[in-house]
Amino acid sequence: MADAPFPPFDRAASEAAVRALLKGLGQDPDAPELRDTPARVAEFWAERLAGYGVDLAAELRPLPGDLAPVPVILERIPFVSTCEHHLAPFEGHATIGYLPGEGGTVGLSKLVRVVQAYAGRLQVQERMARQIADALQTHLRPAAWGVDLVAVHTCMAHRGVRTPGVPVRTTLLGGAWETDPPRPFRG
Repeated sequence: MADAPFPPFDRAASEAAVRALLKGLGQDPDAPELRDTPARVAEFWAERLAGYGVDLAAELRPLPGDLAPVPVILERIPFVSTCEHHLAPFEGHATIGYLPGEGGTVGLSKLVRVVQAYAGRLQVQERMARQIADALQTHLRPAAWGVDLVAVHTCMAHRGVRTPGVPVRTTLLGGAWETDPPRPFRG
């Protein structure tokens, strides 16, 4: 499953938008304390959305050689993402794993990079879990796979119902693990 291309970052337009937002909030973007804010915010968002530029096919290239088909599971990979509905952060951890199949095995850091790539986009947690699962399936063709995301959303903690610290869990399992998941994926 290929991701849609993301347009290149437009620094000038981003800075102008932040200036307009500050004005809309009744602030003077030319005030000494705010003068550099548009550039800093634009740079922040360029870093925050860097996940769109990651080539997942290159990241998930199998290692050479025959490796034993044992489960590969990374637990509690930290991530910070951005809610596409409110542009507010959500953060938590991911547990992802797979049982190697015909697609082979990848280096452990590559699995972390997949989580970081999808977290580095405007997101909803459910889609992020599906994207990670799809990347594992597409590029590794595993015999089994699992994705478990647990995150706290500031859009829920700081506005609306204002319930801080409530974690949201999204779990997807496939292949042999759909009916018999290993310990990290059991409820």
